[in-house]
Amino acid sequence: MVVLRVLIALIQTKPMDINAKQQYMETLRESYLKGSKKEKGVILDEFCRNTKQERKYVIKKFQYKIKLKTERKKRKENYDGDVKTVLAKIWEIFDYPCGARLKTLLTDETKKLRTLGEIICSDLVVEKLLKIGTATIDRKLEHEKEVLLLNQKYSKKNPLLCHQVPIKTSADFDRNLIGNTEIDFVESCGVSVAGEYVNNLSVVEVATGWWEGEAVMGKSQERAIGAIKAVRERLPCPLLGLHPDNGTNLLNYLIYDYTQEEKIEFTRSRPYKKNDNCFVEQKNSTHVRKIIGYLRYDTKEEMEIINDLYHNELRLYKNFFQPVMKLKNKVRVKGKIHRQYDVARTPYARMMESDQINAETKARLKIIYESLNPAELKRNTDRKLENLYKAYQKKTGANVVQKGKKLTPTMVSFNRSVLR
Repeated sequence: MVVLRVLIALIQTKPMDINAKQQYMETLRESYLKGSKKEKGVILDEFCRNTKQERKYVIKKFQYKIKLKTERKKRKENYDGDVKTVLAKIWEIFDYPCGARLKTLLTDETKKLRTLGEIICSDLVVEKLLKIGTATIDRKLEHEKEVLLLNQKYSKKNPLLCHQVPIKTSADFDRNLIGNTEIDFVESCGVSVAGEYVNNLSVVEVATGWWEGEAVMGKSQERAIGAIKAVRERLPCPLLGLHPDNGTNLLNYLIYDYTQEEKIEFTRSRPYKKNDNCFVEQKNSTHVRKIIGYLRYDTKEEMEIINDLYHNELRLYKNFFQPVMKLKNKVRVKGKIHRQYDVARTPYARMMESDQINAETKARLKIIYESLNPAELKRNTDRKLENLYKAYQKKTGANVVQKGKKLTPTMVSFNRSVLR
């Protein structure tokens, strides 16, 4: 009432603005909604007299977006925590089936599991489990499914190996020491990861930007290490370090043992931190995706065409005729970061300028450089890409989409084993 008197006093002294009218209405709203017809009329008369607003408009405003605080009577929960605990245990025993399949198992196996001592519960819980419906089963297990998916997502696939392989970020690299490489696999799976398809190993030497590629079929660890060995033979510098992400096709004991035998530093990036592999991630875009696109390649013919491109024209064109810019330093000035880069030079030029490359290697690189025609390399690259797209079209019978554009499926099925 004190607030109401203050508002009325303000009304009498000066005209109300919109906010004051709204506040005045909110003050009277509860009394208006709870009052009788006569009391509502008195409130409307007073409000319209003080605000000079039309009566029908005021009635609509008083009833607009009404949310009365009413205590909803809680429904008694039939399938309580005791039932959910036993239900989750049975769900785990039978390898996480869906509600429809688990319903059959509850009917047939609940009493047997109780007899065997696998579950401990009362007769009332058993009775409820035999009556529970499929939709209720899925609803009661929603939280357990979310927890299971999160544990699968964030669990380390090789926990012991992860403790042995040190983490290294992009800032930790010595960008003047030639021989440290970042490696990554780029999938050519189209819109489906089912079955085997071509995986493109992308290797970047950090100091010079020298790039090598190798295509393998599938995600076998044996094929991955074979691709690494093939790339190592083509590198014009000694291989001092390998730095993959946390994928098991590159972070495994087979490659770890190989690096230990060959005295190669083996490090990894942090999980879900792409910037720890920033050098190879950038090359994945410009040297792989932009060239072969996002189509699905899953035949031996397609893999051979891609490898022919990686071993010859593409590596020569990119390493000998595509300048690379290197970041010199970053300076923060008043909240803005200013980056300074050196003069753009090709990986070949950086190799030739370095005193870490021996004279024999430099002489071999110079002979290769002088024998190359960049225009001819570009034409041969385009010709092989055309052969690749023809092989894809022959396989699928579909027209090839724009190579640099991501494929957007009209429907995608997410196959989760825990929901089967």
